[in-house]
Amino acid sequence: MTPAARTTCAPAARTASSADLTPLALTATALAPEGELGAWQVLNRERTIPHVVQRLETSGVMDNLRRLTGESDADYRGFNFADSDLHKTLEAIAWESARMPGEQPWEDFSQQATALLARVQQEDGYLYSHVQGHADQKPWRDMRWGHELYVLGHLVQAAIARERATGANDLMAVARRFADHAVREFGPAATRADGYCGHPEIETALVELYRHTGEVAYLDTVTAMVERRGTGALGTGPFESAYHQDHTPVRDAHEASGHAVRQLYLNAGLADLVAETADAPLTAALDAQWRSAHGTKEYVTGGMGSRHKDESFGDSFELPPDRAYAESCAAIASFQWNWRMLLATGKARHADAMERALYNGIASSTGVDGVRFFYSNPLQLRSGHDGSSEYSPSERLDWFACACCPPNLARLVASLGAYVATGTEATARLHLYGQGEIRIGSTTLTVSTEYPWDGRVEIAVAGPLTELALRIPAWSRDASLTVSGTVQHLDVDEDGYARVSVKNGATVVLDLPMPVDVLDPDPRVDAVRGCVALRRGPVVHCIEQADLPAGVTLESVSIDLTHEPRLGPAFASLRAGATVLGEAVVRPAEGLPLGTAHVRSSHRGERSGMLPGRIPLRAIPYARWANRAPGAMRVWIPVAEQE
Repeated sequence: MTPAARTTCAPAARTASSADLTPLALTATALAPEGELGAWQVLNRERTIPHVVQRLETSGVMDNLRRLTGESDADYRGFNFADSDLHKTLEAIAWESARMPGEQPWEDFSQQATALLARVQQEDGYLYSHVQGHADQKPWRDMRWGHELYVLGHLVQAAIARERATGANDLMAVARRFADHAVREFGPAATRADGYCGHPEIETALVELYRHTGEVAYLDTVTAMVERRGTGALGTGPFESAYHQDHTPVRDAHEASGHAVRQLYLNAGLADLVAETADAPLTAALDAQWRSAHGTKEYVTGGMGSRHKDESFGDSFELPPDRAYAESCAAIASFQWNWRMLLATGKARHADAMERALYNGIASSTGVDGVRFFYSNPLQLRSGHDGSSEYSPSERLDWFACACCPPNLARLVASLGAYVATGTEATARLHLYGQGEIRIGSTTLTVSTEYPWDGRVEIAVAGPLTELALRIPAWSRDASLTVSGTVQHLDVDEDGYARVSVKNGATVVLDLPMPVDVLDPDPRVDAVRGCVALRRGPVVHCIEQADLPAGVTLESVSIDLTHEPRLGPAFASLRAGATVLGEAVVRPAEGLPLGTAHVRSSHRGERSGMLPGRIPLRAIPYARWANRAPGAMRVWIPVAEQE
């Protein structure tokens, strides 16, 4: 292993662009179970990971491998990339083993799964159960849809996590044999024009393998793959070239397009590549991609991908709430891309994007029970919605035919400690706020906070730290800062951080007031004109049928903004530390003539014989919707007309 890999037990061990952006091992941060992020990690450990391990068996993932060794006579089941569900699970287990090193309940499973992979692996290193065992299939025949490199990418990431977290190199031996095989097939010396994957992911994995091993061939192979992409060599049908990000050379692709997860994984890999090569045109392309994705195509929840067709980005400002696809994996990929951009640039906007996705578009994907999940995350569900499709259900499901999201969530949550802070024992930055303890060399930061439900963040400093930079979120107004009781001038630098001088024994208090913000949509988002969204701190809220009186449908409710929305009580059963209360106007639809459009009138209630009524309005955190019963929901709420 390289020195960086030896010292950084984390998903991305890149060289720091500055001292205070030095990545920390995820073991450096212990998130307290009393805090929101720490509680999520406990749920992940106690419920999600065991559930995912169990479903690897029942869904056929393990038998797909055993059939190749004669240990099972089952037919192949699932999508062609089902092996990756195992690899992501092994990564989640590895990070969890690092987080809780004294307790490793899944080590036997990891060892047995690794041994099974080793038995299945061909002598040349190839390892892909969907192709192996089928005489009519050959390796690397279909680069557009074959997913072999995608599966390899997740295997490499799992192996890196396992070796960094536990020191075990058994999975690394398997992964490197497969990676070396891929280098021979697709490295700089390869001549095939389609020598890259239709589903990006291998790029970020091989760059990290280069960092982990020091073997430059892995980095060179990524460079070669990136140079080939964008020529259209993958072909088309049933999807267009843009679906695979193959329509434009990478350095010329300035708009987020095609399959959202693919685009965002590619961008994460490109950010890793730029960190190692300082490729200026690629850096410019990434900045343009970021402005496109986050400036014109991101939902208020951090969700990405507005079209069910091709699970893709739409046009700029094409963000219908009820047709939002917003795949869980896309929000995770956005989080990962922004982490890499944050390490490269130090800009708080990337941490803001991570936070927005984390508390909304990612958190919404998992139920409070930890074993039910959304694949897509709409911002509106209509009354009477047909939830028969697992990709647009009315409630969370325990698994999917395409089960990429649950193990992806498990590996992210297990590794959350790696994304909280960066720095050295002398200078550090806090990017995400969560209760717990951060150890940086001989400096310890003890963070006390109820964030994201309360904006007070108290940091006790013990050790030689001399400077601390605190992210001031873009949503924040009137933030204040004290050091050991002395009020500080809040000087936010160009990166979006407030820097303060500290010393051993200092107590820093950052206060981020959290009024209820009423958000107007950009006028170019046609689908939600005349509506508002409610947000408090980083948490977006929604209204849900479960909170309405009997006989009142969600579609008949509009918000009365003459009554200012206000903070409401916690909702313990939903693990919600706060709610939002307001007033609503109900305009029943009974009596309206048949049709989907009607003459505008200020006397619609009188005409129908039913005057509008008023009811209290409760909005819950969007991430907690659909935990009580199936039913209608909306983030963007129509504004009541003034009588």
